[in-house]
Amino acid sequence: MSATTATNGHEAFSERLQRHRGIVFKVANSYARRPEDRDDLVQDICTQLWHAWPKYDPARSFSTWMYRVALNVAISHVREQAMRARHDAVPLDEGLHDVADAGGADHERDQHVRVLQRFIQRQPPLDRALLLLYLDDRPQREIAEILGITESNVSTKIGRLKQRVRDEL
Repeated sequence: MSATTATNGHEAFSERLQRHRGIVFKVANSYARRPEDRDDLVQDICTQLWHAWPKYDPARSFSTWMYRVALNVAISHVREQAMRARHDAVPLDEGLHDVADAGGADHERDQHVRVLQRFIQRQPPLDRALLLLYLDDRPQREIAEILGITESNVSTKIGRLKQRVRDEL
């Protein structure tokens, strides 16, 4: 590979990473509690994205690929923490920011958002990822592709999670 090709590849990656950086921060905020852990997770995700970049297929959606890599890194991060017996639930303040801002400063709605945040915090990593993608309005087909499960499994899991949320609210 020539230096020009490498430079162009680096520029293309940097531009796409910058354009879709919100995905990295959503995932990191969803899987890391402390600011320093979030910073480390962001760095780990970006590093893994860079290492995986040569395998990226431009015929596929970049954001879908990016979510898949980011969530795999984050889930591995959670598993490593669990093995060290330090695994706790993670706040989704930033991940639910759009939901909280949707209707103003209504106290009852804010209370529902806090209940939803606590619910999501208690979920295992795969369900947490599923909820994050669902709240980000990703289509079921894309969620299935990102998580490596079938669309019908996505639909079933979302239905069950919605029912559990309704039961808690």
